[in-house]
Amino acid sequence: MRRAWTPTLPPGLRMVRDYERPWLKSDLASGAALSAFLIPAGMAYAEAAGLPAVTGLYASVIPLLAYAVFGPSRVLIIGPDSSLAPMIAAAVLPLAGTNPDRAVALAGVLALIIGGLLLAGRVFKLGFVTGLLSKPIRVGYLNGIALVIMVSQLPKLLGIPTPTGSLVNSAAGTAQAVAQGAINPLALLFGAGTIAVIVVCRFLPWRLPGVLIAVVAASALTAVLNLTTALPTVGALPSGLPAPALGGITVDDVISLLGPAAGIALIAFADTSVLSKSFAARSGVQVDGNQEMGALGAANVASGFFGGFPISGSTSRTPIALEAGAKSPLSGAIAAALVVLFMVAVPGVTTFLPSSVLAGVVMVAAASILDVKTLRRLLRMSRTEAALLVATFLGVAFVGVLEGIVVAIGLSLIAFVLRALDPYRTELGSVGDIPGYHDLGRHPEGQRVPGLVIARFDAPLFFANGAVFTEHIRSLVAAPRNRCGG
Repeated sequence: MRRAWTPTLPPGLRMVRDYERPWLKSDLASGAALSAFLIPAGMAYAEAAGLPAVTGLYASVIPLLAYAVFGPSRVLIIGPDSSLAPMIAAAVLPLAGTNPDRAVALAGVLALIIGGLLLAGRVFKLGFVTGLLSKPIRVGYLNGIALVIMVSQLPKLLGIPTPTGSLVNSAAGTAQAVAQGAINPLALLFGAGTIAVIVVCRFLPWRLPGVLIAVVAASALTAVLNLTTALPTVGALPSGLPAPALGGITVDDVISLLGPAAGIALIAFADTSVLSKSFAARSGVQVDGNQEMGALGAANVASGFFGGFPISGSTSRTPIALEAGAKSPLSGAIAAALVVLFMVAVPGVTTFLPSSVLAGVVMVAAASILDVKTLRRLLRMSRTEAALLVATFLGVAFVGVLEGIVVAIGLSLIAFVLRALDPYRTELGSVGDIPGYHDLGRHPEGQRVPGLVIARFDAPLFFANGAVFTEHIRSLVAAPRNRCGG
Protein backbone atom coordinates (compact mmCIF):
# COMPACT_ATOMS: atom_id res chain seq x y z
CA MET A 1 0.00 0.00 0.00
CA ARG A 2 1.10 3.55 -0.69
CA ARG A 3 1.91 5.66 2.29
CA ALA A 4 -0.45 8.58 2.80
CA TRP A 5 1.10 11.92 1.89
CA THR A 6 1.63 14.24 4.82
CA PRO A 7 2.49 17.92 4.35
CA THR A 8 5.95 19.04 5.41
CA LEU A 9 5.90 21.66 8.12
CA PRO A 10 7.96 24.85 7.65
CA PRO A 11 11.17 24.84 9.70
CA GLY A 12 9.82 27.40 12.16
CA LEU A 13 6.76 25.33 12.97
CA ARG A 14 8.91 22.23 13.40
CA MET A 15 11.02 24.28 15.81
CA VAL A 16 7.89 25.13 17.82
CA ARG A 17 7.08 21.44 18.00
CA ASP A 18 10.59 20.58 19.19
CA TYR A 19 11.13 23.68 21.34
CA GLU A 20 12.74 23.05 24.73
CA ARG A 21 11.57 25.11 27.68
CA PRO A 22 15.10 25.88 29.02
CA TRP A 23 15.75 27.82 25.77
CA LEU A 24 13.10 30.44 26.61
CA LYS A 25 15.21 32.43 29.07
CA SER A 26 18.11 32.69 26.62
CA ASP A 27 15.83 33.61 23.72
CA LEU A 28 14.17 36.36 25.76
CA ALA A 29 17.52 37.83 26.78
CA SER A 30 18.96 37.68 23.26
CA GLY A 31 15.79 39.16 21.76
CA ALA A 32 15.97 42.13 24.14
CA ALA A 33 19.67 42.70 23.37
CA LEU A 34 19.05 42.39 19.64
CA SER A 35 16.15 44.85 19.59
CA ALA A 36 18.39 47.56 21.05
CA PHE A 37 20.59 47.30 17.96
CA LEU A 38 17.83 46.76 15.38
CA ILE A 39 16.32 50.20 15.91
CA PRO A 40 19.33 52.46 15.19
CA ALA A 41 20.83 50.10 12.60
CA GLY A 42 17.56 49.73 10.71
CA MET A 43 17.00 53.48 10.54
CA ALA A 44 20.63 54.09 9.53
CA TYR A 45 20.56 51.60 6.64
CA ALA A 46 17.24 53.00 5.42
CA GLU A 47 18.74 56.47 5.18
CA ALA A 48 21.81 55.01 3.46
CA ALA A 49 19.41 53.63 0.84
CA GLY A 50 17.82 57.06 0.40
CA LEU A 51 14.59 56.06 2.16
CA PRO A 52 12.75 57.37 5.24
CA ALA A 53 14.18 56.02 8.48
CA VAL A 54 10.93 54.31 9.49
CA THR A 55 11.15 51.95 6.51
CA GLY A 56 14.28 50.50 8.09
CA LEU A 57 12.21 49.48 11.11
CA TYR A 58 9.57 47.90 8.89
CA ALA A 59 12.32 46.04 7.03
CA SER A 60 13.70 44.85 10.38
CA VAL A 61 10.45 43.63 11.89
CA ILE A 62 8.46 41.93 9.13
CA PRO A 63 11.30 39.83 7.61
CA LEU A 64 12.33 38.54 11.04
CA LEU A 65 8.81 37.24 11.64
CA ALA A 66 8.68 35.64 8.18
CA TYR A 67 12.11 34.06 8.60
CA ALA A 68 11.14 32.70 12.01
CA VAL A 69 8.51 30.61 10.18
CA PHE A 70 10.33 29.64 6.97
CA GLY A 71 14.04 29.98 7.80
CA PRO A 72 16.14 26.82 8.13
CA SER A 73 18.78 28.43 10.36
CA ARG A 74 18.22 28.58 14.09
CA VAL A 75 20.13 31.76 14.76
CA LEU A 76 20.42 33.74 11.52
CA ILE A 77 19.18 37.33 11.80
CA ILE A 78 18.05 39.00 8.60
CA GLY A 79 17.19 42.61 7.87
CA PRO A 80 18.56 45.78 6.25
CA ASP A 81 22.24 45.54 5.39
CA SER A 82 24.95 48.02 4.49
CA SER A 83 26.04 46.02 1.42
CA LEU A 84 22.57 46.29 -0.16
CA ALA A 85 21.84 49.94 0.67
CA PRO A 86 23.78 51.51 -2.26
CA MET A 87 22.27 49.01 -4.69
CA ILE A 88 18.76 49.85 -3.50
CA ALA A 89 19.49 53.56 -3.81
CA ALA A 90 20.92 53.09 -7.32
CA ALA A 91 17.81 51.19 -8.42
CA VAL A 92 15.12 53.29 -6.75
CA LEU A 93 16.18 56.93 -6.49
CA PRO A 94 16.56 57.66 -10.24
CA LEU A 95 12.95 56.55 -10.71
CA ALA A 96 11.60 58.26 -7.58
CA GLY A 97 13.06 61.72 -8.09
CA THR A 98 12.45 63.83 -4.98
CA ASN A 99 9.23 62.07 -3.94
CA PRO A 100 9.89 60.01 -0.76
CA ASP A 101 6.53 58.22 -0.94
CA ARG A 102 7.29 57.05 -4.46
CA ALA A 103 10.76 55.92 -3.32
CA VAL A 104 9.16 53.80 -0.60
CA ALA A 105 6.72 52.26 -3.07
CA LEU A 106 9.49 51.49 -5.57
CA ALA A 107 11.64 49.95 -2.84
CA GLY A 108 8.70 47.78 -1.81
CA VAL A 109 8.16 46.60 -5.38
CA LEU A 110 11.90 45.94 -5.69
CA ALA A 111 11.71 43.70 -2.61
CA LEU A 112 8.67 41.89 -4.03
CA ILE A 113 10.47 41.20 -7.32
CA ILE A 114 13.57 40.00 -5.49
CA GLY A 115 11.44 37.78 -3.29
CA GLY A 116 9.69 36.35 -6.34
CA LEU A 117 13.01 35.61 -8.05
CA LEU A 118 14.35 33.88 -4.95
CA LEU A 119 11.18 31.82 -4.53
CA ALA A 120 11.42 30.79 -8.18
CA GLY A 121 15.06 29.87 -7.56
CA ARG A 122 13.92 27.73 -4.66
CA VAL A 123 11.43 25.88 -6.87
CA PHE A 124 14.04 25.25 -9.58
CA LYS A 125 16.82 24.52 -7.06
CA LEU A 126 19.15 27.28 -8.24
CA GLY A 127 21.15 27.59 -5.04
CA PHE A 128 24.30 26.91 -7.03
CA VAL A 129 24.16 30.32 -8.78
CA THR A 130 26.18 31.89 -5.98
CA GLY A 131 29.16 30.12 -7.56
CA LEU A 132 29.15 32.96 -10.11
CA LEU A 133 30.54 35.18 -7.38
CA SER A 134 34.06 34.01 -6.60
CA LYS A 135 35.85 35.29 -3.53
CA PRO A 136 37.84 37.95 -5.42
CA ILE A 137 34.59 39.31 -6.87
CA ARG A 138 32.90 39.32 -3.47
CA VAL A 139 35.82 41.05 -1.77
CA GLY A 140 36.13 43.61 -4.56
CA TYR A 141 32.39 44.22 -4.41
CA LEU A 142 32.40 44.72 -0.65
CA ASN A 143 35.39 47.06 -0.79
CA GLY A 144 33.69 49.10 -3.51
CA ILE A 145 30.45 49.16 -1.51
CA ALA A 146 32.34 50.34 1.58
CA LEU A 147 33.83 53.26 -0.33
CA VAL A 148 30.46 54.20 -1.88
CA ILE A 149 28.75 54.11 1.52
CA MET A 150 31.36 56.18 3.32
CA VAL A 151 31.43 58.85 0.61
CA SER A 152 27.62 59.00 0.52
CA GLN A 153 27.33 59.32 4.31
CA LEU A 154 30.09 61.90 4.73
CA PRO A 155 27.79 64.89 3.95
CA LYS A 156 25.32 63.78 6.63
CA LEU A 157 28.19 63.37 9.06
CA LEU A 158 29.26 66.95 8.31
CA GLY A 159 25.72 68.32 8.43
CA ILE A 160 25.71 69.56 4.83
CA PRO A 161 23.30 68.86 1.93
CA THR A 162 23.97 65.53 0.22
CA PRO A 163 25.25 65.96 -3.37
CA THR A 164 23.68 63.78 -6.03
CA GLY A 165 25.29 61.84 -8.83
CA SER A 166 28.22 59.47 -9.09
CA LEU A 167 30.85 58.77 -6.46
CA VAL A 168 33.18 61.33 -8.01
CA ASN A 169 30.45 63.99 -8.17
CA SER A 170 29.42 63.29 -4.59
CA ALA A 171 33.02 63.53 -3.36
CA ALA A 172 33.59 66.72 -5.35
CA GLY A 173 30.38 68.29 -4.06
CA THR A 174 31.27 67.43 -0.48
CA ALA A 175 34.77 68.87 -0.89
CA GLN A 176 33.35 72.07 -2.35
CA ALA A 177 30.90 72.47 0.55
CA VAL A 178 33.74 71.93 3.03
CA ALA A 179 35.89 74.51 1.24
CA GLN A 180 33.03 77.01 1.47
CA GLY A 181 32.77 76.48 5.23
CA ALA A 182 29.30 74.89 5.14
CA ILE A 183 30.10 72.29 7.82
CA ASN A 184 27.73 72.15 10.79
CA PRO A 185 30.10 71.87 13.79
CA LEU A 186 27.44 70.33 16.04
CA ALA A 187 26.54 67.66 13.49
CA LEU A 188 30.22 66.83 13.00
CA LEU A 189 30.74 66.65 16.76
CA PHE A 190 27.85 64.22 17.22
CA GLY A 191 28.85 62.13 14.21
CA ALA A 192 32.54 61.92 15.13
CA GLY A 193 31.60 61.19 18.73
CA THR A 194 29.38 58.32 17.59
CA ILE A 195 32.23 56.78 15.60
CA ALA A 196 34.60 57.18 18.55
CA VAL A 197 32.19 55.56 21.02
CA ILE A 198 31.50 52.56 18.77
CA VAL A 199 35.19 51.98 18.02
CA VAL A 200 36.30 52.38 21.65
CA CYS A 201 33.62 49.95 22.86
CA ARG A 202 34.99 47.31 20.49
CA PHE A 203 38.39 47.42 22.17
CA LEU A 204 37.24 47.42 25.78
CA PRO A 205 37.79 44.19 27.77
CA TRP A 206 34.06 43.94 28.49
CA ARG A 207 31.34 43.94 25.85
CA LEU A 208 29.31 47.14 25.60
CA PRO A 209 26.69 47.98 22.93
CA GLY A 210 28.53 50.93 21.43
CA VAL A 211 25.80 51.72 18.89
CA LEU A 212 23.09 51.80 21.55
CA ILE A 213 25.21 53.92 23.91
CA ALA A 214 26.00 56.44 21.18
CA VAL A 215 22.41 56.73 19.98
CA VAL A 216 20.89 57.08 23.45
CA ALA A 217 23.53 59.57 24.61
CA ALA A 218 23.21 61.71 21.46
CA SER A 219 19.40 61.75 21.68
CA ALA A 220 19.50 62.67 25.37
CA LEU A 221 21.96 65.52 24.80
CA THR A 222 19.92 66.86 21.90
CA ALA A 223 16.75 66.84 24.02
CA VAL A 224 18.33 68.32 27.16
CA LEU A 225 20.18 71.07 25.29
CA ASN A 226 17.27 71.69 22.88
CA LEU A 227 19.42 71.31 19.76
CA THR A 228 16.71 70.19 17.33
CA THR A 229 16.89 73.50 15.46
CA ALA A 230 20.70 73.62 15.45
CA LEU A 231 21.37 70.36 13.59
CA PRO A 232 19.49 67.96 11.29
CA THR A 233 17.58 65.20 13.08
CA VAL A 234 15.70 62.09 11.98
CA GLY A 235 12.34 63.45 13.11
CA ALA A 236 9.38 61.65 14.66
CA LEU A 237 8.38 58.28 13.25
CA PRO A 238 4.87 57.81 11.83
CA SER A 239 2.53 56.33 14.38
CA GLY A 240 1.01 52.93 13.73
CA LEU A 241 2.10 49.56 12.44
CA PRO A 242 3.64 48.55 9.10
CA ALA A 243 1.16 48.69 6.23
CA PRO A 244 1.25 48.24 2.44
CA ALA A 245 2.71 51.27 0.63
CA LEU A 246 2.78 50.27 -3.03
CA GLY A 247 0.65 52.96 -4.64
CA GLY A 248 1.45 54.71 -7.90
CA ILE A 249 3.59 51.96 -9.44
CA THR A 250 3.35 51.40 -13.20
CA VAL A 251 4.30 48.52 -15.45
CA ASP A 252 7.24 50.58 -16.73
CA ASP A 253 8.52 50.91 -13.15
CA VAL A 254 8.39 47.15 -12.70
CA ILE A 255 10.25 46.55 -15.97
CA SER A 256 12.91 49.10 -14.96
CA LEU A 257 13.45 47.29 -11.66
CA LEU A 258 13.80 43.76 -13.09
CA GLY A 259 17.52 44.04 -13.91
CA PRO A 260 18.55 45.61 -10.58
CA ALA A 261 16.36 43.09 -8.76
CA ALA A 262 18.24 40.17 -10.32
CA GLY A 263 21.61 41.61 -9.27
CA ILE A 264 20.46 42.39 -5.73
CA ALA A 265 18.86 38.96 -5.39
CA LEU A 266 22.14 37.30 -6.32
CA ILE A 267 24.14 39.39 -3.83
CA ALA A 268 21.56 39.06 -1.04
CA PHE A 269 21.40 35.28 -1.37
CA ALA A 270 25.17 34.92 -1.65
CA ASP A 271 25.68 36.93 1.55
CA THR A 272 22.89 35.11 3.39
CA SER A 273 23.95 31.64 2.25
CA VAL A 274 27.58 32.10 3.27
CA LEU A 275 26.58 33.54 6.64
CA SER A 276 23.99 30.85 7.34
CA LYS A 277 26.32 27.98 6.44
CA SER A 278 29.19 29.48 8.45
CA PHE A 279 27.18 29.70 11.67
CA ALA A 280 25.53 26.32 11.06
CA ALA A 281 28.96 24.70 10.70
CA ARG A 282 29.95 26.01 14.12
CA SER A 283 27.04 24.07 15.59
CA GLY A 284 27.81 20.95 13.58
CA VAL A 285 24.60 21.12 11.51
CA GLN A 286 23.86 21.63 7.83
CA VAL A 287 21.61 24.17 6.13
CA ASP A 288 20.00 23.45 2.78
CA GLY A 289 20.91 26.25 0.35
CA ASN A 290 17.70 25.94 -1.66
CA GLN A 291 15.61 26.11 1.48
CA GLU A 292 17.58 29.17 2.57
CA MET A 293 16.84 30.77 -0.81
CA GLY A 294 13.12 30.16 -0.36
CA ALA A 295 13.10 31.58 3.16
CA LEU A 296 14.95 34.71 2.07
CA GLY A 297 12.48 35.08 -0.80
CA ALA A 298 9.50 34.85 1.56
CA ALA A 299 11.10 37.40 3.90
CA ASN A 300 11.68 39.85 1.03
CA VAL A 301 8.10 39.47 -0.17
CA ALA A 302 6.84 40.19 3.35
CA SER A 303 9.16 43.20 3.67
CA GLY A 304 8.09 44.69 0.34
CA PHE A 305 4.40 44.20 1.00
CA PHE A 306 4.51 45.96 4.37
CA GLY A 307 6.45 49.12 3.56
CA GLY A 308 10.02 47.75 3.80
CA PHE A 309 12.77 47.20 1.26
CA PRO A 310 15.15 44.39 0.18
CA ILE A 311 16.96 42.57 3.00
CA SER A 312 19.54 39.85 3.51
CA GLY A 313 21.40 38.03 6.28
CA SER A 314 23.11 40.41 8.70
CA THR A 315 26.79 39.93 9.53
CA SER A 316 26.53 42.46 12.38
CA ARG A 317 23.27 41.48 14.11
CA THR A 318 23.61 37.68 13.92
CA PRO A 319 26.71 37.66 16.17
CA ILE A 320 24.86 39.88 18.66
CA ALA A 321 22.09 37.31 18.94
CA LEU A 322 24.59 34.49 19.31
CA GLU A 323 26.61 36.26 21.97
CA ALA A 324 23.43 36.97 23.91
CA GLY A 325 22.58 33.26 23.91
CA ALA A 326 19.99 32.84 21.13
CA LYS A 327 18.77 29.25 20.87
CA SER A 328 16.05 29.48 18.22
CA PRO A 329 14.31 31.84 15.76
CA LEU A 330 12.11 32.90 18.66
CA SER A 331 14.85 35.35 19.67
CA GLY A 332 14.41 37.21 16.37
CA ALA A 333 10.62 37.21 16.78
CA ILE A 334 10.96 38.64 20.29
CA ALA A 335 13.29 41.36 18.99
CA ALA A 336 10.76 42.21 16.28
CA ALA A 337 7.96 42.45 18.83
CA LEU A 338 10.01 44.83 21.00
CA VAL A 339 10.74 47.05 17.98
CA VAL A 340 7.01 47.20 17.23
CA LEU A 341 6.40 48.16 20.86
CA PHE A 342 8.92 50.99 20.47
CA MET A 343 7.19 52.22 17.30
CA VAL A 344 3.79 52.24 18.97
CA ALA A 345 4.75 53.54 22.43
CA VAL A 346 7.44 56.17 21.76
CA PRO A 347 7.59 57.06 18.05
CA GLY A 348 8.44 60.68 18.85
CA VAL A 349 11.74 59.92 20.58
CA THR A 350 13.58 59.95 17.24
CA THR A 351 12.81 63.67 16.98
CA PHE A 352 15.96 64.15 19.06
CA LEU A 353 18.18 61.73 17.12
CA PRO A 354 20.75 63.63 14.98
CA SER A 355 21.08 62.42 11.39
CA SER A 356 24.86 62.61 11.73
CA VAL A 357 24.70 59.92 14.43
CA LEU A 358 23.08 57.47 12.03
CA ALA A 359 25.67 58.44 9.42
CA GLY A 360 28.39 57.55 11.92
CA VAL A 361 26.77 54.17 12.59
CA VAL A 362 26.66 53.39 8.86
CA MET A 363 30.24 54.53 8.25
CA VAL A 364 31.59 52.28 10.99
CA ALA A 365 29.62 49.35 9.57
CA ALA A 366 30.99 50.09 6.10
CA ALA A 367 34.56 50.32 7.36
CA SER A 368 34.21 46.90 8.99
CA ILE A 369 33.62 45.18 5.63
CA LEU A 370 36.83 46.52 4.05
CA ASP A 371 39.25 43.69 3.27
CA VAL A 372 42.77 44.65 2.22
CA LYS A 373 44.43 41.43 3.42
CA THR A 374 42.79 39.35 0.71
CA LEU A 375 44.12 41.68 -2.00
CA ARG A 376 47.64 41.39 -0.61
CA ARG A 377 47.40 37.62 -0.46
CA LEU A 378 46.05 37.37 -4.01
CA LEU A 379 48.85 39.58 -5.32
CA ARG A 380 51.27 36.94 -4.06
CA MET A 381 49.23 33.94 -5.21
CA SER A 382 47.42 34.89 -8.42
CA ARG A 383 47.64 38.15 -10.33
CA THR A 384 44.57 37.16 -12.36
CA GLU A 385 42.43 36.82 -9.22
CA ALA A 386 43.87 40.07 -7.85
CA ALA A 387 43.01 41.81 -11.13
CA LEU A 388 39.41 40.54 -10.83
CA LEU A 389 39.20 41.95 -7.31
CA VAL A 390 40.54 45.35 -8.39
CA ALA A 391 38.30 45.44 -11.48
CA THR A 392 35.23 44.70 -9.37
CA PHE A 393 36.22 47.36 -6.85
CA LEU A 394 36.74 50.00 -9.53
CA GLY A 395 33.56 49.03 -11.36
CA VAL A 396 31.37 49.16 -8.25
CA ALA A 397 32.93 52.37 -6.93
CA PHE A 398 33.26 54.43 -10.11
CA VAL A 399 30.97 52.91 -12.76
CA GLY A 400 27.98 51.86 -10.70
CA VAL A 401 27.11 49.27 -8.10
CA LEU A 402 24.95 47.11 -10.35
CA GLU A 403 27.05 47.66 -13.47
CA GLY A 404 30.20 46.80 -11.54
CA ILE A 405 28.78 43.44 -10.50
CA VAL A 406 27.78 42.58 -14.07
CA VAL A 407 31.23 43.53 -15.36
CA ALA A 408 32.92 41.50 -12.61
CA ILE A 409 30.90 38.38 -13.36
CA GLY A 410 31.68 38.79 -17.06
CA LEU A 411 35.40 39.13 -16.34
CA SER A 412 35.25 36.09 -14.07
CA LEU A 413 33.69 33.99 -16.82
CA ILE A 414 36.30 35.21 -19.32
CA ALA A 415 39.09 34.34 -16.88
CA PHE A 416 37.57 30.88 -16.41
CA VAL A 417 37.47 30.29 -20.17
CA LEU A 418 41.07 31.48 -20.58
CA ARG A 419 42.23 29.17 -17.80
CA ALA A 420 40.41 26.27 -19.45
CA LEU A 421 41.95 27.06 -22.85
CA ASP A 422 45.49 27.45 -21.57
CA PRO A 423 45.70 25.79 -18.14
CA TYR A 424 48.70 25.16 -15.97
CA ARG A 425 50.39 21.93 -17.06
CA THR A 426 53.49 20.09 -15.97
CA GLU A 427 55.01 16.67 -15.35
CA LEU A 428 54.85 14.84 -12.06
CA GLY A 429 57.63 12.69 -10.65
CA SER A 430 59.22 11.38 -7.48
CA VAL A 431 61.13 13.67 -5.11
CA GLY A 432 63.52 11.85 -2.77
CA ASP A 433 61.78 10.04 0.05
CA ILE A 434 58.67 12.25 -0.05
CA PRO A 435 55.57 10.09 -0.65
CA GLY A 436 53.50 10.68 -3.78
CA TYR A 437 54.21 12.43 -7.06
CA HIS A 438 55.17 16.09 -7.25
CA ASP A 439 55.45 18.95 -9.73
CA LEU A 440 58.87 18.61 -11.37
CA GLY A 441 58.72 22.23 -12.48
CA ARG A 442 58.79 23.26 -8.81
CA HIS A 443 61.14 20.48 -7.71
CA PRO A 444 64.16 20.46 -10.07
CA GLU A 445 65.73 17.75 -7.95
CA GLY A 446 62.89 15.36 -8.75
CA GLN A 447 63.12 12.43 -11.16
CA ARG A 448 60.78 10.95 -13.73
CA VAL A 449 59.46 7.53 -12.77
CA PRO A 450 61.37 5.00 -14.96
CA GLY A 451 59.28 3.94 -17.95
CA LEU A 452 56.40 6.25 -17.02
CA VAL A 453 55.35 9.82 -17.91
CA ILE A 454 52.83 11.37 -15.50
CA ALA A 455 51.20 14.51 -16.90
CA ARG A 456 49.27 17.11 -14.95
CA PHE A 457 46.68 19.20 -16.83
CA ASP A 458 44.70 21.62 -14.61
CA ALA A 459 41.47 21.85 -16.62
CA PRO A 460 38.66 19.66 -17.91
CA LEU A 461 39.57 18.24 -21.32
CA PHE A 462 37.28 19.43 -24.13
CA PHE A 463 37.50 20.29 -27.83
CA ALA A 464 38.88 23.81 -27.37
CA ASN A 465 41.95 22.77 -25.35
CA GLY A 466 42.48 19.38 -26.97
CA ALA A 467 45.35 20.62 -29.13
CA VAL A 468 47.07 22.16 -26.09
CA PHE A 469 46.77 18.86 -24.22
CA THR A 470 48.10 16.87 -27.19
CA GLU A 471 51.11 19.15 -27.57
CA HIS A 472 51.79 18.95 -23.83
CA ILE A 473 51.83 15.13 -23.88
CA ARG A 474 54.00 14.99 -26.99
CA SER A 475 56.53 17.43 -25.51
CA LEU A 476 56.79 15.35 -22.34
CA VAL A 477 57.23 12.08 -24.20
CA ALA A 478 59.88 13.59 -26.49
CA ALA A 479 61.74 15.25 -23.64
CA PRO A 480 64.86 13.64 -22.08
CA ARG A 481 64.23 11.42 -19.12
CA ASN A 482 65.68 13.99 -16.68
CA ARG A 483 63.58 16.84 -18.12
CA CYS A 484 61.54 18.61 -15.42
CA GLY A 485 58.12 20.13 -15.99
CA GLY A 486 56.41 21.34 -19.15
